[in-house]
Amino acid sequence: MSTRPPLSLKARAIGYLSRREHSRAELARKLAPHAESPEEVEQLLDALERENWLSNVRFVDSLVHRRAARYGAARVMQEAKTHQLGGEQLQALKERLADTELARARAVWQKRFGVAPESPEARAKQIRFMMARGFSRSVIGKVIAGQGDEPSDEWPGDD
Repeated sequence: MSTRPPLSLKARAIGYLSRREHSRAELARKLAPHAESPEEVEQLLDALERENWLSNVRFVDSLVHRRAARYGAARVMQEAKTHQLGGEQLQALKERLADTELARARAVWQKRFGVAPESPEARAKQIRFMMARGFSRSVIGKVIAGQGDEPSDEWPGDD
């Protein structure tokens, strides 16, 4: 039985990045226990960014690709904020998600329910499900009521 030498910090970082995109903050957190100092981690992250191994822009694209089809803008934004992205990146992500929110909500609703609620209990269940997925109240209202793209602040069935 042979024992392998421990991986270098750069080898660990590239291993993580080869599996999926990571934000700078996330990669720093994963590498910290294996580094001799925080400065060593920062120097490595700077080098990885210069060599284009690490990119928060690519990370945002990856996050949207992985999460947007199943979750609303609020939920994706909440996850993005945990990765300590810059303000400009967060704003661009918010705008990008807002553009497709209604279509994504319709797809999620159609897959899960597919039919309009027939009772107040069923309607409440659908609303709770969609809100837990991070969709906004106005978008949920449009989807459940089967409305078009016109803006509405009213909930379906509210008189």
